[in-house]
Amino acid sequence: METDASYPVRPDLRTFTHAGATVTLVDAERILVLDDGHRVELLGGVAFPPPVRAVSVTVTRDELDAYLDASIRTGTEPSDRAGLTVLGNDPIGVFLSRRVESGDPWATRIVDGVGGFLANVSRRLETDRPAHAPEPEPTDVPVIDVEAEVRDSSSGLVATAKTTERTIALRSSVPAGELSVEHLEGFCRLVLDAVVEATSPEALVGQVVTVSATSGSPDRVTLDQVGGLDDIVQELREIAASFRHPQALARWGAKRPQGALFYGPPGTGKTMLARALANEIGARFREIRTTEILDKWLGASERNIKQIFRDARRYTEPTVMLFDEFDTIIGYASEGGDAASQAINSVAGIFKQEMNTLIEANPNVFVVATTNFPERIDPSLVRSGRFDIKLAVPAPDATGRAQILAKMIRQQIVEHEVPGFRMFADDVDIAACATLSQGLTGADLKEVLRRAQLAKAMREARTGTPATAISQDDLRRQIEAVKAAATPVRPAPAFPALGRLFPTPPKPAPAEKDPGPESDAP
Repeated sequence: METDASYPVRPDLRTFTHAGATVTLVDAERILVLDDGHRVELLGGVAFPPPVRAVSVTVTRDELDAYLDASIRTGTEPSDRAGLTVLGNDPIGVFLSRRVESGDPWATRIVDGVGGFLANVSRRLETDRPAHAPEPEPTDVPVIDVEAEVRDSSSGLVATAKTTERTIALRSSVPAGELSVEHLEGFCRLVLDAVVEATSPEALVGQVVTVSATSGSPDRVTLDQVGGLDDIVQELREIAASFRHPQALARWGAKRPQGALFYGPPGTGKTMLARALANEIGARFREIRTTEILDKWLGASERNIKQIFRDARRYTEPTVMLFDEFDTIIGYASEGGDAASQAINSVAGIFKQEMNTLIEANPNVFVVATTNFPERIDPSLVRSGRFDIKLAVPAPDATGRAQILAKMIRQQIVEHEVPGFRMFADDVDIAACATLSQGLTGADLKEVLRRAQLAKAMREARTGTPATAISQDDLRRQIEAVKAAATPVRPAPAFPALGRLFPTPPKPAPAEKDPGPESDAP
């Protein structure tokens, strides 16, 4: 049950307990095989007891050393406290606070507007205060900044722990050639000790922690989970590295790209790549939907696109902005003279102007646009300087399909298999499935697995007895069903360098008017 000797489908699981938690280390040996500059997120989507808000564990390496890093964020973020202070505890304030936490852009703008108004009032009060008035006493909690050395007794791993007001950061370095599974386990123990320190000795009792390069929710997809697109993944890793090492760019006077266009057939993973890039950077992901821009009222669409970029200039943390289905939002500037055409021209013009200066105004922002129809986009919208990188995302070949299927199956095994329950049978042949699924995209392969899992679940629900594991025959039947229902995949066209691929046909010359029958009139 494997595609080749180097990529077994069934993962290797190592389990140990610490501080009352059960920790499962997935494919530890594969995690250790890192390329230079490759950063792997190992703890995506795991929730810990409050006041711990988020825990991040990563491993990276360079030519000489490998680095294990962890960040444990605790308490309430300053921005959250400020928002609650501005809004108050009344029902409307609580509602807006919850919408802001969920990422609602309209609620965020309302809160920003209220906060800006109060800030202006505060500045006026400061200006009007008499010169002899005493300064107010500081009320902020003092920042704690403590650095110490911690050691894992079992592995001998030593890490530096730096504690600030709301964050505990751990870092350990090991010679690249000496990094071992024992070091990974030891670092995990140190992270759990830090969580216990921030909570209570009994906080992790019964907690289940999965440490894996492919763990996490759909929003936590990483580049390690992307199959069949090795060249594209490598280019995205370069973009992420430019975010993590700004001092190197500054030394050479280099400027990183500020935007990328992903184009290709539907279902090839363009949106997933944007999410994976955000997670590789460690950035916030902000998806711009069509309804946030286009509006039927005169001038509203132009105001919306201006507001989106105004917000982008204020982001204080790295952010990936995604314009999904870019051709439906802007596309070609229209040549007509009606009001709708003028609105399209205005939106496109504002977009160009805003993209020209975005990276200088806020280098924390990276813009991604995706489209299934690159021929519908005006090349001036995505020229270099606005979108410096243009990547064709093709339908996967046999090798790519094998990688995608293997990674999907491994992820399902990690998430759902428990002692006494097997989801996939030993006769599953990934290479054969990849051959059978010719013409299918990554989205189609995901649908194959969804149908196979649903069929087993419904059989178990109807009969009341456990269903057998998903076999090769089950996958073959579902592949044939998806192929029968799938729309044929067209190849990704080359992105037009100049002009339109489908220019507007010339208008026909007006026909000569028929003079009609001869008349005797003079």
